[in-house]
Amino acid sequence: MLTSPSSSVQAARKALADRLRDLCKDAGLNGRELARQAGWHPSKSSRIINAVTPPSDEDIRIWCQICGAEDQAADLIAASRSADSMYVEWKRLQRTGLRRLQDSYVPLFERTRVFRVYCSTVVPGLLQNHGYATALLSSITRFRGTPDDVADAVAARLARSNILREGDHRFAVIVEESVLRYRVGDADAMSGQLGYLLAVMSLPAVSLGVIPFSAERDIWPLETFSVYDSEQAQVETLTAAVTVTAPGEITQYLSAFQKLSDIAVYGAPARALITAAIDALG
Repeated sequence: MLTSPSSSVQAARKALADRLRDLCKDAGLNGRELARQAGWHPSKSSRIINAVTPPSDEDIRIWCQICGAEDQAADLIAASRSADSMYVEWKRLQRTGLRRLQDSYVPLFERTRVFRVYCSTVVPGLLQNHGYATALLSSITRFRGTPDDVADAVAARLARSNILREGDHRFAVIVEESVLRYRVGDADAMSGQLGYLLAVMSLPAVSLGVIPFSAERDIWPLETFSVYDSEQAQVETLTAAVTVTAPGEITQYLSAFQKLSDIAVYGAPARALITAAIDALG
């Protein structure tokens, strides 16, 4: 069974807390004495040591100063910031709108050679057309109350998708059949999107599989996730984007992707499911 997508974050914060605890021990201090010297409430050092509360940059500087380890402060602050960046709330990423978020993925996409993408709810961003992307990003903007820059965000998303036709990238994409049936936008938007999927399936770099409703499965529908080469995964929750870098967790996501791939259909059977979804729009 896959672990929680936030477990990489928890592991990184625990590792930082352990390093701070070791500094305290090496200095011959306990948490209560360190808190006294720092002018903190005793519970603060305990919360930091037990990875309950992440320390601020200034907390780490004070900790290292008291422990006589000022030379380690910079590395520990960097580790703390790295842990924080693993779990980023959408409201933070989207506070100025959606365009900047689309652009932020470009460097990652350019350096990735093999994309593995699984979606159980919506068409993956790389395979969206103008109408569908507009409907989806508009609904996200309304739900989260972010500034409305949907037109610019859609343009950026479509420009980013040119990577499907450029370079030596490869794209393995798996969607649940439900993705073909959930109506994002009106019937015309859905029909256009499904037709676009039929077209994009012919691209030599793209492999698109669909998991039928009728598939006998030994793995349940999962949250949307993407694996970039074998170095990094991103998991999407309602409230946050979670970046997974722990090798053990990436291995689990790769294993899950393989199992999902095994029960998907491709080629003519996948096209038949997409065509049936178009026909059902009436």
